[in-house]
Amino acid sequence: MKPVLSAFAVVLSLASPAAADPLVGFDRLDIQAKHRSSPLSAAVWYPTGRKTYAAPIGDSLVFEPVEAYIGAALPDENLPLIVVSHGSGSSIDGTAWLAAGLAGRGAMVLVMNHPGTTSGDSSPRRTVRLSDRSADMSASLDAILSDPAFSDRIDSARISALGFSLGGAAVLGIAGVRFDANAYANYCQTAGDAAQDCLFLARGGVDLDALPSEFSADMADPRFTSIVAIDPGFTYAATANSAASVNVPVQIVSLGDTYPWFSVDVRAQGSGLIDRLADVEHAVIPNAFHYSFLPICNDNAAQLLIEEGEDPICDDPDGWDRATAHAASIEAISRFLDL
Repeated sequence: MKPVLSAFAVVLSLASPAAADPLVGFDRLDIQAKHRSSPLSAAVWYPTGRKTYAAPIGDSLVFEPVEAYIGAALPDENLPLIVVSHGSGSSIDGTAWLAAGLAGRGAMVLVMNHPGTTSGDSSPRRTVRLSDRSADMSASLDAILSDPAFSDRIDSARISALGFSLGGAAVLGIAGVRFDANAYANYCQTAGDAAQDCLFLARGGVDLDALPSEFSADMADPRFTSIVAIDPGFTYAATANSAASVNVPVQIVSLGDTYPWFSVDVRAQGSGLIDRLADVEHAVIPNAFHYSFLPICNDNAAQLLIEEGEDPICDDPDGWDRATAHAASIEAISRFLDL
């Protein structure tokens, strides 16, 4: 049994949503990445030193936007940096609520679009090229550390990688976790229709017996001093030895205490990842589920998605609302990162 302080579960229960996020600064960036054929679209959120003009970020027919001051000056202080990897099919805008919330707690937050797995460009075949995602994060870190507009405001001792779902797998790779292709193929065969991730890959004709080398590549980047993985994917393929060798603090955030998504269950009943990491905190957001980490939906968005035949990403469990899940998630992550 692990020592009490090395692995424990934190259950947060907030009675009501937190107050609206404070207005923070926002700017868009182009990131040059050698492994990509064109620049990565990226954005940075941060506390404001001086205000400019406010504008909505992430406005769409489905999701509510977040207000931010565009191109505002940074405060004259060092800030912890959080590099964010969005979930499959999401984007910079889809993480706006999270980035703004963490920036409101005093962090600089860098997020980029991942070609091949972002909004309007989400391919099952490119989903399994995990090291491309981690390389996006490392390239983005290179860029912001060399950008004079931001580099002097970054606390290099507090650089974190945060990822949701597919992004959660990428940040675990950055921590040093390796993924075994044969183990993943066996998981998909055993889990069958219970595995949402395997079903998505099957729809794209992905050959699980011939996964690309990028699935199992070494993705470690020692510049990241802590890791936050929210409902991480592919953990059934995580090798025990690599997980045990991770030497940075890791927080695993699980959305929901009933674990409706088998593919992201990290308990002993699922992939067992929690028991393999040496320095891990397991935070559980009760009465939430996987889609709770997506932005707040506009009125009538759920009906619109039904009419368009899309996934029910605006459906929340009975008796729980997404704003409360967001507030609980920001609180848990901020506490772990000491924001």
